Amino acid sequence: MELRQLRYFAAVAETRHFGRAAERLHMAQPPLSQAIRRLEAELGVELFARTTRQVALTGAGEVFRTDVERILTAVDEAVARVGRFASGAEGVLRIGLTGSASYRQLPVLARLVKRELPQVILEVHTDMLTPAQEAGLTERRLDVAVLRPPVRQEGIVHRPIATEPLVAAVPEGHWLGEADTVRVEQLRHENFIMYAAALGSVVGDAVVRSCLASGFYPHRAYEVTETSAALALVAAGLGVAVLPDSIRSAPREGVVCKEIEDALCVRLDLAWREDDDSPLLRNLLKALEQNDVFLEGDPKESGIEDRQG
Repeated sequence: MELRQLRYFAAVAETRHFGRAAERLHMAQPPLSQAIRRLEAELGVELFARTTRQVALTGAGEVFRTDVERILTAVDEAVARVGRFASGAEGVLRIGLTGSASYRQLPVLARLVKRELPQVILEVHTDMLTPAQEAGLTERRLDVAVLRPPVRQEGIVHRPIATEPLVAAVPEGHWLGEADTVRVEQLRHENFIMYAAALGSVVGDAVVRSCLASGFYPHRAYEVTETSAALALVAAGLGVAVLPDSIRSAPREGVVCKEIEDALCVRLDLAWREDDDSPLLRNLLKALEQNDVFLEGDPKESGIEDRQG
């Protein structure tokens, strides 16, 4: 049985007339009638009751028509979907993000994709530090990543999308809780909750450099692998955490965030594989350009900057 036979049957079933069905199909009537006869012979049933004046579906024809409509609809949708996929209008976009980027950048990117590429599904992987995201890109487990430079893996392109100052997250009731702003030196005797040193966190590096510039090395009381865990320990009163400003977008009970006047800033970049020529990635980058998501200029490769950039 061929797909064209099903389309022939559907046209006759809808028009109830071989002549009109043939016109719709842009073919002569005799070949259409012969094709329907062959279909009935193949199925071993009569699909149409024919008279000199009209054509009507038999009971078997009514049953067959229901399934044929479903099959043809599915085929047409499959053809449309593969076309949308090939053009980059449909598919799955696998995106990795640092922990703090989930608070501010993820909603921005998700809204943009929903508006500009409504048939694209986001597969989101959060709390990934830059080395893990680089591995995800090079091993083709991620399509794009929101990470903090520097990027050390070859074959990865990245462009800046945000520069964030560091803020101090302190427990409610902390002696700095009522201050308008703080200075790094005021944190000298605090217990710091920091990303594990072995993870190679850019934020952790910026915190250490900010403290050294103020004449002390931070007391690393607790180490965590996720931003949410750092905030949980702060809320428990176990110490303070110096984190990117985007954590303010998701207030945490028991945590107060304070601007730090003299801490360094950290950058967020969008990264992707240099050899990725997929239409979906091309459409995403175009949408980001058109919506001014990328920052202008050429920030430092290190991804750590002073407050003046």
